[in-house]
Amino acid sequence: MTPEMILTMIVLVFVIILFIFEWVRVDVVGIIMMVMLPLIGLVTPQEAFVGLSSNAVISIIAVIIIGAGLDKTGVMNKVAGPIVKLAGNSEKKVIILISGTVGIISSMMQNIGAAALFLPATQRIAKRMGIPVSRILMPMGFCAIIGGTITLVGASPTILLNDLMVLSGKKLEPFGLFTQTPIGICLLATAILYFIIFGKFVLPAAQGQADEGVTAMLMNEYQGLENIFELHIPENSNTMKSLEELAIRPKFLVTVIAIHFSEKKQKNFTPRSTDIISANDAIAVVGKAKNVRKLAEEYGWEIKDGLDEFAESLSMTNAGMAETVVSPRSELIGKTMSKVNFKEHYEVNPVALFTGNKIFYSGLTHIRLKMGDTLLLHGPWEKFHILKNQPQPRALSFATALEGEIMRPEKARLAIIWLAVALTQIIFFKIQLSVALMSGALGIIITGVLSVDEAYYAVDWMTVFLLAGLIPLGMAFEKTGTAAFMAQSVLGFIGQPTPIVLLAVVGIMTSFFTLVVSNVGATVLLVPLCMNMAVMAGGDPRMAALVVGLSASNTFVLPTHQVNALIMRPGGYRTVDYAKAGVIMTVLFLAVELTILYFFYGIQ
Repeated sequence: MTPEMILTMIVLVFVIILFIFEWVRVDVVGIIMMVMLPLIGLVTPQEAFVGLSSNAVISIIAVIIIGAGLDKTGVMNKVAGPIVKLAGNSEKKVIILISGTVGIISSMMQNIGAAALFLPATQRIAKRMGIPVSRILMPMGFCAIIGGTITLVGASPTILLNDLMVLSGKKLEPFGLFTQTPIGICLLATAILYFIIFGKFVLPAAQGQADEGVTAMLMNEYQGLENIFELHIPENSNTMKSLEELAIRPKFLVTVIAIHFSEKKQKNFTPRSTDIISANDAIAVVGKAKNVRKLAEEYGWEIKDGLDEFAESLSMTNAGMAETVVSPRSELIGKTMSKVNFKEHYEVNPVALFTGNKIFYSGLTHIRLKMGDTLLLHGPWEKFHILKNQPQPRALSFATALEGEIMRPEKARLAIIWLAVALTQIIFFKIQLSVALMSGALGIIITGVLSVDEAYYAVDWMTVFLLAGLIPLGMAFEKTGTAAFMAQSVLGFIGQPTPIVLLAVVGIMTSFFTLVVSNVGATVLLVPLCMNMAVMAGGDPRMAALVVGLSASNTFVLPTHQVNALIMRPGGYRTVDYAKAGVIMTVLFLAVELTILYFFYGIQ
C-alpha cells in the first residue's frame, strides 16, 4: 500500500465519520473535500472543482427545475385527483393506485417531490375511509424511492453513474435513459405486491400526526373554529333560500366559504348573502363540528366524510387561512366591511374579527373597523398574494405567513411540452443527458413557467454541493489505486466468485453503505471500487456500476432517506416500524434486482 493510498483511506474514514455523526451538514462535507483533496495532493485544483460542471450535477439541477415547473402549474395535482377518486373505498386499490402512480412519477422527478405531492391526498383518503394512515404512507414512500430506479434520471445515484464509470483514465460506454427500466418496473411491482399481501402483518396501525400548517394552527387558536366541512343539499330538499334567509352565520356561528351551484356547474369562493341555495348544491363551511351538525340536522342536509366537490379547490395547496391586521393608514378604518364591499374588492372571506378584546364570528361585516383590529380571512392563496403585494399604504398587514404560492395552471401545457422536448432529445437524438435536460429547464424559465428566482429557489443546493464535492473523492480513489487495492482485498476474502455472486456482494455492500452514508455518497465511494472488483473477477464493470446505482435506493430499514423522514411523523412511525417492513423489502429488492440481471441482462 502506497502513502497516497493510506492518505486516501484516511480521508474516506474521515468522510464516513462526518456522514454518520453529522457534525457538519452534508453539503459542507462536499465543500471540505473540494478544498482538502487538492491541498493534500490527491487531486489537482482543476479536478477538485470539476464536479460543479459535471454531467451529473447539471442533470440534477435541470431535473429539479423541470419538476418544479410541473408542480407550479398544477400538472401533478391534476394527476393526483383522479387517482384518489378511482381508489374508491378499497384499501388494496388505494395502495396499488397511489403507490404505483407515485412510483411512475418518481421515475421522472425527484422522489421526495412525488411523495410530498401525494402526502396530503393520501392523508385525506385514509381519514375518509377510516383506516390508519400508516397502512398507506409507508407503501407510498417505499414506492417513491423505488420509482427512482425506473429511469436513469429518476434518482441522484443513477444520474451520477455515467460520470463515475472511468477505468484506467478511460470512460466506459454510458447507460441510456431506459437501460435499467425492466429492473425498476419489476422492483416497483414487487413492492406493491409485498404490501398488498403482507402489509397487514408488517405495517403498524398508527394514525400519525399531520404537519400543522398555519391554517391548522389558526383553527386551533380560534375556539369558534375546528375544521372545514362540506355539506350536500339533497335532491328532495325544498331548500331554495338565500344565505341571508337561512341565517347560517347568526344561528350556527358557521361561515360559508364556498358554494357549488349544481345547475349552473359553477363554484363561488366568496359567497354573498344574496346567493340562493338549491337542491343538489354543495357548500363548504368553516366552524365547530357540533355547530355544523346542528345546521345539517335543522335543514336536512348531508355532511360529507371529507371534501368532495371542493377537494381540489380548497386543498392546502390552493386555499387556506391568514390572520391580518388593519394597518395604521388603512382605507378600512372607520368603515364596515359591508360598506366597502370587502368580499367583492378583495375576493376573500372574513371568518372572524378580533376587536376590543372580543372575537366575533357573526355580524362582523357590520362592525366598524379600527386600527389594529385583527381579521381572520379564508380564501385562495393567489388572492392573498395580491392583497399582500398591494402598494403602500396597504389596507391590511399580514400577521401570519402565507402557506401557499401562486399557481400558474395556464402554463401547464408549456411545462409538459418542455419535459417532452428534453426526453425526445435523450431518447431519439442521443443528446448528452445534461444538455437535453438543461434545454428543457431553460425552456421552463424562458416561457415563464418559472421565474429565474423561482428556479434558483427550487434547486436543492445542498445536494448539488454534496455531489460536486464527492466526485473528486471518487477520482482520488481511482487515481491513487486505492479502489483497485480494496477490490483485490475483497476478492481475496471471497475467492473467485461467479459474476452473479460478485454482483450480489456489490448489492449487499451498497445496501449497507447507503444506510449509514447518503445514497449519493455510497455511489461515489463504491462505483470505482466495485468496477475494479468486476474487472479482476472477469465480470462486466458497467453492470457492477449499475448494481451500485440501483442498490443505493435500497434504503428501507432506517428512516435515513429523505422520503422515509418525510412520512415518519405524518404516519406515526417509529424506527422499529421501518426495520420491521424494511428488512423484508431490502431482501426482496436484492433478490429481484439480481434475478432480472441474471435472466434479462446476460449475467451468469
